[in-house]
Amino acid sequence: MTKKAHQNEPIVTHLYTADPSAHVFDGKLYIYPSHDLDHDGPDNDNGDQYRMEDYHVLSMKSIDGPVEDHGEALHVRDVPWASKQMWAPDAAYKNGTYYFYFPARDHDGVFRIGVATSQSPTGPFKPEENYIEGSYSIDPAVFVDQDNRAYCYFGGLWGGQLEKWQTGTFLPHVEEGPAIDQPAIGPRVAELSEDMLSFKTEPKEISIVDEDGKPIVAGDEDRRYFEGPWIHKYNDYYYLSYSTGTTHKIVYAISKSPEGPFEFKGTILNPVIGWTTHHSIVEFNNKWYLFYHDCSLSDGVNHKRSVKFTELHYNEDGTIQTIDPYKQS
Repeated sequence: MTKKAHQNEPIVTHLYTADPSAHVFDGKLYIYPSHDLDHDGPDNDNGDQYRMEDYHVLSMKSIDGPVEDHGEALHVRDVPWASKQMWAPDAAYKNGTYYFYFPARDHDGVFRIGVATSQSPTGPFKPEENYIEGSYSIDPAVFVDQDNRAYCYFGGLWGGQLEKWQTGTFLPHVEEGPAIDQPAIGPRVAELSEDMLSFKTEPKEISIVDEDGKPIVAGDEDRRYFEGPWIHKYNDYYYLSYSTGTTHKIVYAISKSPEGPFEFKGTILNPVIGWTTHHSIVEFNNKWYLFYHDCSLSDGVNHKRSVKFTELHYNEDGTIQTIDPYKQS
């Protein structure tokens, strides 16, 4: 099924899609979203309304051309270790293989990160028997650097269970993060092994700091990390962008190192319709684009989201111009 794409409009309307991870492979743009089921269940802070079971891959030959849905690429029934909630995924290419990374709850209800492989960017993807050892929480984002080293960034608060891992061990009854005047919980990063199927290093917490080098504190909800990490590189800087969750922004910080610390810089995307916000940033045909989602197609139902995109612009100093998607032309 195809639909011509327009900026700040749903790129597909025949199914609900969210959490878009956009990549260019061989000159073509591929979008790896999650797939929201069309149901009428209630919302809660644990994210039970996000019941996603499978993934579709979308592609575009040009930014204003048709969007092709390549069908189901992976389903939870195909993943031996997973029980439910196939949330925000990502994809990467290395060693002549396409790798698909996804979170799901294991059979104990703990979120883990799995990986699946294919010889095609559209799948279908064959999952590994077990999740990545040492993985936890949600929202994997995989970045392959110019030196061919690859890193997996991940983590989400609340339903994403990151608070439960503050000691390095899963503590199911922990609900609270640090005090509001203490450093906020940061996303995690682990270098991936050469075969992209395991962690080469233990996951470590990324520090996000202000202009004075002081850690962003947990009570600073306009700047602190919540979920949805994404890494891209521009002019020799690594840009870590993420959702602030409760304040519904996409913000960013920069570093000279892929493992940080990252210095907070500003807001990329103002709040959209719906509670969640989740994005990716990609260069395609010499322009930069922000892929994101909102709930406009479903009239604001939080778990019925739609992927959109808009052009992203840098200032001369490398900062990113803030986007209000509802004021764009």
